[in-house]
Amino acid sequence: MPSGSQSDVVLSTRVSVSNGHKPVLREVAIEVARGEVLGLIGQSGSGKSTLAMTILGLLDRRKTQIEGTLDFRGRNLLPLSESELRELRGKQISLVLQSPLSSLNPALRIRTQLKEAWCAHSSGTASECDGALRSALTSVSLPSSEEFLLKYPSQMSVGQAQRVLIAMAVMHHPALLIADEATSALDVITQSEILALFRRLSQTTGMAILYISHDLASVAGICDRVAILHQGQIVEQGPTRKVLTDPQHEYTQRLMAAMPKLPEKSAASSAGL
Repeated sequence: MPSGSQSDVVLSTRVSVSNGHKPVLREVAIEVARGEVLGLIGQSGSGKSTLAMTILGLLDRRKTQIEGTLDFRGRNLLPLSESELRELRGKQISLVLQSPLSSLNPALRIRTQLKEAWCAHSSGTASECDGALRSALTSVSLPSSEEFLLKYPSQMSVGQAQRVLIAMAVMHHPALLIADEATSALDVITQSEILALFRRLSQTTGMAILYISHDLASVAGICDRVAILHQGQIVEQGPTRKVLTDPQHEYTQRLMAAMPKLPEKSAASSAGL
C-alpha cells in the first residue's frame, strides 16, 4: 500500500473483467498515491493493458463484464456514462502509449496536434493556447520555438515524438498518467531520458503514474512500488527494491531469474589475452 494519508490516494482498484465466460482480470487490487510511480509488471497477455483500458473506460461494455470498484480521487468510475468519462480522459487521467510515431498524425504539424489536445478540455484566447503549448513543450525538455512547432512527426526523432506525446498528456496537469509500455520502442539512452522525465514530472507536479511494462530494468529505475500481474491476478506487490531483490511468489522468482545478465569476463580477457 502506498505511504501517506488516504487523501493522497489517486487511484484505488478492486476490479474483475471477463470476456464472455473467460476471466481476464480477477479482483485486481492496486493503489497509486499522489507523486508515486507504481510499476505494473507482467508478461504479454497477463492483463496489463486490459487494466489500463478499464481505468480509462475504453472497454466495449457489450463484450466485456466489469465488476468491483475503480475509485479515482474517491469517485467510482465504473457507473459513469461515456460523456462523463470523456470529461476525465485527457484532462484528469492521461495515457502515453509505446509507439509515438504511430500515435501522432503524420499529416498534421506538431502545433496543430498540441492545439487539438489543448482545445479538447480548455478554452481561451489564441495567446493563452500558444502559451499552454509552449509551456507543455518546455516541461518535457523540448524546444518551444516556432520552427519546432511547425515540424511534422516524420521530421523528429522517436525520442522527440515520445516527448510530444507526453507533453500532450501532461498539458492539463492530470492527477494520473498511465504509461503503457511507453519506453519499449526506444533505444537505451532515449529510454533512460524518458524514465528520468517521468520521475521528474511525478516529483515536481505530484502526478501519480501507473507505469505498465514487462521490462524489469526500467521498472527498477523509476518505480516506488511494483505490482506483479500473472494470469489476470496480482500475485505480489510492495516496495520495488524488496519485491525485485527478495521475490516471494514463484512467478516473480521466475521473472527475476529470466532477467538477462552480463557475461562475466573470462580469465583470458581479464589478462588482456
